[in-house]
Amino acid sequence: MSKDRLYLYDTTLRDGQQTQGVQFSTPEKVRIAEALDALGLDYIEGGWPGANPTDSAFFDAAPATRAKMTAFGMTKRAGRSAENDDVLAAVLNAGTKTVCLVGKSHDFHVTEALGISLPENVENIRASIAHINAQGREALFDAEHFFDGYKANPDYALECIHAAHQAGARWVVLCDTNGGTLPAEIFAIAKEVIASGIPGDHLGIHTHNDTETAVAGSLAAVEAGVRQIQGTLNGLGERCGNANLTTLIATLLLKEPYRSAFDTGIAEEKLAGLTRLSRMLDDILNRVPQRQAPYVGASAFAHKAGLHASAIVKNPTTYEHIEPETVGNARIIPMSNQAGQSNLRKRLADAGLQVEKGDPALARILDTIKEREDQGYSFDTAQASFELLARRELGLLPEFFEVKRYRVTVERRKNKYNRMISLSEAMVVVKVGGVKTLSVSESMDETGSDRGPVNALSKALAKDLGPYQNLIEDIRLVDFKVRITQGGTEAVTRVIIDSEDSTGRRWSTVGVSPNIVDASFEALLDAVNWKLIHEGAKP
Repeated sequence: MSKDRLYLYDTTLRDGQQTQGVQFSTPEKVRIAEALDALGLDYIEGGWPGANPTDSAFFDAAPATRAKMTAFGMTKRAGRSAENDDVLAAVLNAGTKTVCLVGKSHDFHVTEALGISLPENVENIRASIAHINAQGREALFDAEHFFDGYKANPDYALECIHAAHQAGARWVVLCDTNGGTLPAEIFAIAKEVIASGIPGDHLGIHTHNDTETAVAGSLAAVEAGVRQIQGTLNGLGERCGNANLTTLIATLLLKEPYRSAFDTGIAEEKLAGLTRLSRMLDDILNRVPQRQAPYVGASAFAHKAGLHASAIVKNPTTYEHIEPETVGNARIIPMSNQAGQSNLRKRLADAGLQVEKGDPALARILDTIKEREDQGYSFDTAQASFELLARRELGLLPEFFEVKRYRVTVERRKNKYNRMISLSEAMVVVKVGGVKTLSVSESMDETGSDRGPVNALSKALAKDLGPYQNLIEDIRLVDFKVRITQGGTEAVTRVIIDSEDSTGRRWSTVGVSPNIVDASFEALLDAVNWKLIHEGAKP
């Protein structure tokens, strides 16, 4: 049976940049575009040339892509021709073969926001799309506020999108700009649009996530007959974000009826890089990945309850809707005081530690976990520290080095510009193979900013570990979480550190102490020791 072609249009480089706190540099946009193209997207929207220096610079530096690189802009303004509109000219000057223009399709926005007549707006849409076609470009029309406009005045909303279609728009995109239209409404309205004379293979859907239904709304539009989906990686976007293409791609390729009904142009083997692509974007943005994100989140295949873990050991399909490896993710059996021996043996096996059922060490490990968690530790999210604990009880934890002492100082002083700054400095003495070394490091980064005492400690610890140095040089701290587990004078600090190496491998470690620096250092030590074990270092 032949499949319908479904086209995927990524707007991460424009809509994603509207996320509060997000600002891409031009090199970052180039890197993301190359990754999107490697995945197999059909369209990559590069930004709005002329709207800001970064977007304009990107089109000058844009990589050659198989995907259609698209410039975004708005329809011409009233009172001038399309040929003489400087804003429209800036979009065309980007030189892309594909251009997407946004225009109003809600009568309220036309009269209130634009302050023009309804016929003038329709003419602006028609003339702008016709002008793009006359330049030999592929034209898309984003019908802004379409669903709200349709519910308020269906005849006018249809008039707007038909003007774009008749003027030659390859795609007319129905936008739920405010994110308040529910999937059932999207399905019904998209059906009515198709019945009005615009075929589904010329229609796109653009949803926002203000009701947590952007993905569902996009799928509803596809079921109604729409054949282009717009969205962003990790659901980036203004307010609550856009439709999450990371989730949509996995769903379309793996779930029925979409898997059998549609060809997206993305090869199924490309899904194995989806988790890494998602985390690459978070890394560029210096954001902590969302652990509960579908498919790609660190907890997407985590099984904590003892009953669940026991079933997972027998057959993973009991509690997993897909194999984690399909999307480049991994199964996790967290260890906590809710754990039983089924969880424990499975987690040990995942770490390469085969322990027979009934081995007395299993009970010792569980007792130690429960005792530690009473003290404030959490092995639920610190899998690497759990593995080290288990190795210690099994007599399988090598000693690579010994920390003899360390010191951290924090100084507050004025710099040469007479501004008060902080500077942290750490000293660590380690003993490796009978040889003591002393390392000192400060926390100042390349911008002259203080990165704090934990950063200084981390740099000092990793500065000189003798024969192990080349094995730990690619360790990078990607997240640092602190929690006070008790109040008042009995307060205990728990620190969880997420580390990553050059292969993209991530691991989490935990430290607990009344002193935040001690807790941090304990977690840092675990991170280094876990890395050495998994690099095959010899004690």
